[in-house]
Amino acid sequence: MAHVLPELLSYLESLPEPHILLDRQYRIIAANTAYRSQFSPRVSVVGRTCYEVSHRFSVPCDQAGESCPLARARESGQRERVLHLHHTPQGESYVNIELVPLLDAAGEQAYFVEKMEPLRVAHGRPVGQGLVGRSPAFQRMLELVARVGPSQASVLLLGESGTGKELVAQAVHDASPRAAHPLVVVDCASLPENLFESELFGHERGAFTGANTSKPGLVEAASGGTLFLDEVGDIPLAMQVKLLRLLESGTYRRVGSNELRRTDVRVVSATHRDLKAMVAEGRFREDLYYRLSTFPIALPALRERADDIALLAVALLERVAPQRRLSLAADTLDMLKRYPFPGNVRELRNVLERAALLADGNSIEPVHVERALDADARPSPPALPRMEAPDTRASGAESSLRSVERAALQAQLRAHRGSRAELAKKLGISERSLYRKLREIGDEPDAG
Repeated sequence: MAHVLPELLSYLESLPEPHILLDRQYRIIAANTAYRSQFSPRVSVVGRTCYEVSHRFSVPCDQAGESCPLARARESGQRERVLHLHHTPQGESYVNIELVPLLDAAGEQAYFVEKMEPLRVAHGRPVGQGLVGRSPAFQRMLELVARVGPSQASVLLLGESGTGKELVAQAVHDASPRAAHPLVVVDCASLPENLFESELFGHERGAFTGANTSKPGLVEAASGGTLFLDEVGDIPLAMQVKLLRLLESGTYRRVGSNELRRTDVRVVSATHRDLKAMVAEGRFREDLYYRLSTFPIALPALRERADDIALLAVALLERVAPQRRLSLAADTLDMLKRYPFPGNVRELRNVLERAALLADGNSIEPVHVERALDADARPSPPALPRMEAPDTRASGAESSLRSVERAALQAQLRAHRGSRAELAKKLGISERSLYRKLREIGDEPDAG
């Protein structure tokens, strides 16, 4: 192998992506210019171990609770890909790693070539925008985003309300070759059935009363980019077959036109509903379900990634109060970590924004969070966010949690005398989420 090493080094140096060459003892033999400029512009990494350089570990990744591509390649004998948090000059950042074993004349693994590609759609430190987290549940989700992003596969995002499905859809789009083209959001839950087709596919002049001009639809606006169907479970049955045609053939017709139009879109959809159950009940087309869910990604609830609350809180405070340098007292952070947050990250943001308004100084104390949680609370019955729910991490009793939430919501409805908007604010959730929950328990929203 030694006699081909100069040629190999020359080849690595010619590559535009960051690459390093490793031996079986995890030592870095060479690092190309792209690697040096992005990851270590001032200090040489040659002769050091990859786990010490990338993670500040004293042992290999697989002995420190991480997935080690070199250890996996030794076992499989094949190319391996993982997502890691790496130290960079800008701080810890997510990096896609692809490692290939190189064999010597005897067919034994002698060296390993590792390519590193920064994943710029998520962060392991507080930032103003984008996905933030470093918990195992968050990293498992992010690895799926990194794998599917560069493909053309349809993606179905599954998870509770408030888990950040639109941010993940943006991450899938940004990680794709379509990133320079638009991401167009279709809010399926808010579109009336009689306007759904017109909004999605557009209409011609005179197609219906009030159609005084021709209008392109959201599908046309997304051409070349990504169409994000938020709350796809709310699409009317009559529209589902037309959406299926779009997915299968890339064709559609504007309302009032016989002309078949073509578009080039990648579809990402999201729902908090159980689409499989809806298929069994005849409320969602099975063929459409399989078209949409080529690559499903489950988004973890905030209670499943409580270790991320500290990072999220700092990032969210920067978003809700950018003009102030707010910090969280240690007791405040402990309180937030213990709270179940049924409204997930959206509820955390809501609570922090209230707490920021209640705090006069630069530190958010437990009393501010208590007041934020208890805002508009009535003495009886207790507000929904204060209900003690089963620990689903320990018991997995999702049905019990839903039963508790349903009972608490019904109690709130009986006691509440104000508008739905006031009730949503009181519960720390969006008005749209409240309306969905009301439909699920069979209480149709009224005009109040």
